[in-house]
This record gives sequence, C-alpha cells and structure tokens, in this order.
Amino acid sequence: MNYTSCQHISFDFTGRFLPPVYILVFIIGVAANGWGLKSLLHNWKKLGNVNVFVLNLGLADILYLLTLPFLVVYYLMKSKWIFGDTFCKITRFCFNLNLYGSIGFLTCISVYRYLAIVHPMKVRGRIRVTHSVTISVMVWSIVGVLSLPDMFYPKYFGNNALKCYDTTDWNHINDYLNYSFGWTLIGFCIPLLITLGCYGHTVVVLCRTNTIDKVLKQRSLRLLFILVLLFSVCYIPYHVLKNLNLLARVLTKQGICREWFNGVYIARQISRSLVCLNSALNPLVYLHGNDEILSQLRQLPQRVRQMFSQLPSTHSSSVPMTQTSNDI
Repeated sequence: MNYTSCQHISFDFTGRFLPPVYILVFIIGVAANGWGLKSLLHNWKKLGNVNVFVLNLGLADILYLLTLPFLVVYYLMKSKWIFGDTFCKITRFCFNLNLYGSIGFLTCISVYRYLAIVHPMKVRGRIRVTHSVTISVMVWSIVGVLSLPDMFYPKYFGNNALKCYDTTDWNHINDYLNYSFGWTLIGFCIPLLITLGCYGHTVVVLCRTNTIDKVLKQRSLRLLFILVLLFSVCYIPYHVLKNLNLLARVLTKQGICREWFNGVYIARQISRSLVCLNSALNPLVYLHGNDEILSQLRQLPQRVRQMFSQLPSTHSSSVPMTQTSNDI
C-alpha cells in the first residue's frame, strides 16, 4: 500500500539539507569535545563531582559524532544504506544514547549546582566523586535499557533503495508512536521539569542573597543560559516534531490526509539537524566551569594580533635599507 499518496511530501529535502549540517557538526563537535576532554583528563587529579558528569557528556557526544560520516554517505546516496541492518540499528542506538544520555547528565549537573548553591551546608563533604561515578553508571544503564526496545523495531527496509529509518517502517508505526510518547515522557519531559525546577529556585536564591560570591553567581547564570539554549534549540523542537510526524504517518496509514503533513515533515528534518547540534554545543559546559580553557580563549585574540604584528617587522628587517629608501 502506498502510504504517501495523500499529498506530495518533499522527501528530497532531507538529502539536500542534512549532509552539510552533519559535516559541520562533525568537524566542530570532534574539535570542541576533543579539546574539552583533553583538558579534563589533563586535570584528572582535580576532577570534581560535576566534572564527572561533564566527562560522560563528552563521551556521549564522541560516541554519536563517530556515526555521522556514515549518515552523510547515506543521505548523499539519496537515502540508500549500504552498511547493513546491524550497523543501521547501532547507528540509531548511538543517537539515542547521546541524546538521552546528554539530557540525563545535564540534569545531574543542574541538580548538583542547585544543591551547591541552595543547600551548601547540607551537602558539604557528603557528596564525593564516587557518588558521581555511581550516578553516571545509573544514567548510562537507564538510557541503555530504555533505548534497547528501539533496536527491535524494523529499521532496514527496501529492495533496490535500502532505507535506514531513524524510527521504523510503516507496518509498525502505530506501536512506535506509543513507544515514542513514553520515551519522550521519561527521557525528556521529566528531566526538563527537574532542570527547570532546580534552576528556577537557584535563580531566586541568587537574586535574593547578597552573600554568594559574585563569580559563583556569574557561573551559575551562565550555565543556566547554556541549558536553556540546549533545551530550547536542540531538545524541545525535536521531541515535539518527532511525535507530530509519527502521528501524521499513523493518520496517513489510516487514509486521513491533512494539509500540515508536509510542513511537519520538513520541520521535523530541520529539528533533526538542531538536535544533532547538541554534540557541538555541549562543550559550552566545559567552558562554563573550566578557567584554564576560558583563559586560553581570552588570550587567543592577543596571540593572533601578536602573530600578525610581527609579520611586517620581520619582512622589513629582511629588506636592504637602500631598497627600502628607493621604494619610498
């Protein structure tokens, strides 16, 4: 049965739009996460409670970024997957690990920051690195278990044009919609509410209290801005449009056609590019808490100016004085 007969859907948009975005995210993400992880490992002995979550956040990003070259090839070949069924599912599984692992670790960072600012006396000396490691293992385990059912939905389908669905085929779309709703509730909505609650209360405390260090206030507000940016740009549009697009496919399968189907499909593809940006934006969390990286970034413009200021003097010193006088 042709489930796309309601109206023309611009499937070619995906092949034109996603590859350049994936290439850009891959380059920026690998460079930024590599730099951030190198800095964390260089200061391993100083690794604090929150930095354990930052380290895991970077590992989740690297895991997903390594799959992007294969997706670029897939879309450049007009959605023809040549790497087999198993690797198709592994690629989509890595995406879920990165997405919901990132959300989980950002939520942990939010809770720790909330406890450190709002309840400093209660948690001082009670939270250790071993606790952060244990929580990180729990996050990986929960995300892995909840992502596992996705591996059992058919994703590799087709005769001449083999597809690698990021959701599933038409025959299982009804069940997958229910699974997606559950995943959205547990993996996104609950962490979002926890994060908003923590930082909402934190902002109130920071605004009302004058005894908190000014630098700590700036760092906390900066981290709040980063988290709002990540959730607003990367996570919220993706989950809303993913479920809307799945609903459109279910309605199409039932023979119900709506004018908004095509617009939702295109918006859904744009949201897929936005959600993958989290792997390039997550390193902002490194910058927020790492004074060494911030210091290097501040010195970078000065180093560039020094480099260019030395070029003319070097050139002038290499030119004979008589030749310089003639040129004048």
